[in-house]
Amino acid sequence: MESFSYPMKFCSTCGAAITLKVPPGDNRPRAVCDACGAIHYDNPKVVVGCLVVADTSVLLCRRGIDPRSGFWTLPAGYLEKGETTEQGAVRETWEEARARVDIDALYTIFDLPYISQIYMFYRSKLRDGRFSAGEETVEVRVFAERDIPWSELAFPVVERTLQHYFHDREIDEFPMHVESIEKRPIPRRP
Repeated sequence: MESFSYPMKFCSTCGAAITLKVPPGDNRPRAVCDACGAIHYDNPKVVVGCLVVADTSVLLCRRGIDPRSGFWTLPAGYLEKGETTEQGAVRETWEEARARVDIDALYTIFDLPYISQIYMFYRSKLRDGRFSAGEETVEVRVFAERDIPWSELAFPVVERTLQHYFHDREIDEFPMHVESIEKRPIPRRP
């Protein structure tokens, strides 16, 4: 098992110093408060979004923020407390692409253990044909398969989701895809 550093220095419950140690009954180091005994868990982040289909094209957003500012992505972001994954995906699609969507089904799930993230993309349809750039996006466009800017995609999960979609569209079957992506360098812009 890979070890991770823990950025927390003080207890969010009482403010005392924390120590990284294995609590009784556990099997891995956790941030444990030296004063009140609170155990602070650092779990993976969940990223949710949509593969938005518009007729025979897909909607992509050019990122306006880091990481990977200027590269193309699917509309997605961190799941918020109190949301279902589907609600979060719809919200993120609105925030990044100002697009209203109708969800078809959960389509891809990716484990990225090297950055402690889980990505979940829903296959969806663009509801009314309207979209525009949100606050974190500089451009939104729909692309036919032949026009996808493959060398300018922001993340491996975006590339893999699009590859699955265009393959599945050819056979007109859309199963859920689950996979892990191991750490690999992200290419620089040409």
